[in-house]
Amino acid sequence: MSKTLFKQLGLSDNEASVYEYLLKNGESLARSIIEQTTMKRGVAYNTLVSLVKKGLISEKKKISNGKKVANFSLNHPEKLREYLKDQESSLNTAKQALETGLPDIISNFSLISGKPGVRYFEGDKGVRTVLWDSLRSKTPIYTYANMDTVFKYIPKLNEEYARTRDKLNIMKKSIVVVKNPESAKKMVDYHKETTRLKFISQELYKFRAVMEIYDNKISYITLSDKHKIGVIIEDKDIYEMHKQLFEFMWANAKF
Repeated sequence: MSKTLFKQLGLSDNEASVYEYLLKNGESLARSIIEQTTMKRGVAYNTLVSLVKKGLISEKKKISNGKKVANFSLNHPEKLREYLKDQESSLNTAKQALETGLPDIISNFSLISGKPGVRYFEGDKGVRTVLWDSLRSKTPIYTYANMDTVFKYIPKLNEEYARTRDKLNIMKKSIVVVKNPESAKKMVDYHKETTRLKFISQELYKFRAVMEIYDNKISYITLSDKHKIGVIIEDKDIYEMHKQLFEFMWANAKF
């Protein structure tokens, strides 16, 4: 039972065996541990060194028959709790690093495999992830948006995103659905240093979702009372098609 628990805490099979042995037998010579755990000498010593580094056991040098020998003993079991906390901290750091590096990994995978990379997200956190992905863009962002929907469901998140984009000086062209010319006039100064706007009538175009086109990617965000969903598709051909369709729409926007 103990060995299973130690492995659940993240110890290797060999580490769990040595820890269990010391728990049952107390302070022991290295050669006794090697003999009783049936590990090869080199493996056993590497395992002992690893447990010492993790702070779970201690090494003491003693004189036996005129020779200096290594004795090992357990540190207080509370060290297991500290070790687990360290593991959790390392895991959180790894998660953050993965979130930062995953877009590039997916990009490389898509280029090599020739398959579109598709990622799906839910909730406020998911929407934020999708929006912030475009802040890595090396190209101007093209956007279709119904700003009434944006202002209703994610006003603070959108404003944080827009301010961050301003700081990064990432340019954006947006085709925005509006009710009438008066609504369009209210948005003429919207982050105008980094944003160019054109408008289309809500009477003719009734979409509610947000779509962004950038860096060989297409992202979609849908917002409603029931759910908030984001999708990122990475594929050069899909990107090029939507980019050209956007440019056509941009050239023909009414007002």
